[in-house]
Amino acid sequence: MIYSVANILTFLRILITPLLVVVYYFLPEHWGMPLAAALFGVASVTDWLDGYLARKLDQVSKLGAFLDPIADKLIIVTVLVVIVDRHGQLFILVPALIIIARELVVSGLREWMSELGKRDSVAVSMLGKLKTAAQMMALFFLLYYYPVLGIPVFEIGVLLLYVAVVLTLWSMMLYISRAARSYQG
Repeated sequence: MIYSVANILTFLRILITPLLVVVYYFLPEHWGMPLAAALFGVASVTDWLDGYLARKLDQVSKLGAFLDPIADKLIIVTVLVVIVDRHGQLFILVPALIIIARELVVSGLREWMSELGKRDSVAVSMLGKLKTAAQMMALFFLLYYYPVLGIPVFEIGVLLLYVAVVLTLWSMMLYISRAARSYQG
């Protein structure tokens, strides 16, 4: 089922990633950054929508299950790198590195548990979904950058980035704990 609605949305998220980079770097900053944020917003919505539609329309597929986490990590890591490149500050770099490291650890853990036939022990949790939502909101605000009606959008993005880091570390520890119990049991 390669051309299901859910898979098309996942492919769209993958295609948005390089477009977002081009918009962010090659358009004038005053509207390139908000447009990049808008593209990221669309990609974030497709992240939720593809899974919902796959279940609702009974279009869950192995291809979708494989590509969805890749698309998610691709756009998240790309945006983190873009933001670190633009701002180059330690207070942005450290949380970005923590988030990227967590994604690698949890992906590796899922692969290992899958090899053991225990992938369900590290299935996505509600905490993981909250972490993703916090990351996406933070990255949207960090990409947008400019204040809106006096609201400090970038600063809110930084705050949300730190909330995402706490959720990132907490969810990673939860997954490691589940995997350890499953491995021993």
